[in-house]
Amino acid sequence: MSLAKAVVTGTVFRAPEKRFTQNNVPVSSFVLNIGEREEMFIRVVVKRAALDEVVSGIAQGDRVLVEGRLQITTVKSDNGAERKIYEIDANTIEMMGATAPVSSSNSDIVKFSQEEFSDELIGEDEIPF
Repeated sequence: MSLAKAVVTGTVFRAPEKRFTQNNVPVSSFVLNIGEREEMFIRVVVKRAALDEVVSGIAQGDRVLVEGRLQITTVKSDNGAERKIYEIDANTIEMMGATAPVSSSNSDIVKFSQEEFSDELIGEDEIPF
């Protein structure tokens, strides 16, 4: 299920990893802890090549702002219990805090309009994680 636009801030819990689809399209992901008092995790999926440099500069413990499309998936574990997985298909990633912003254009934000990318390029079943 895909929901409306979401904007979240949090601390990178798991550093980014990059994988490739069968069509050799890079897809990066990392886990963001958005909880203040207790941990609440969201997986951030990055399919846009222009965000590669920003994602490669992210490390565990960094504070980031992510804007994109929120998606919720329900999966069954081995013991039969259902759990929900929250993920954001990122359109924008902004570094926060004392570190200098990382991006290819020397600005701290990279934005995309809906016309600049196509969901047909990568199907949901092609995402490698």
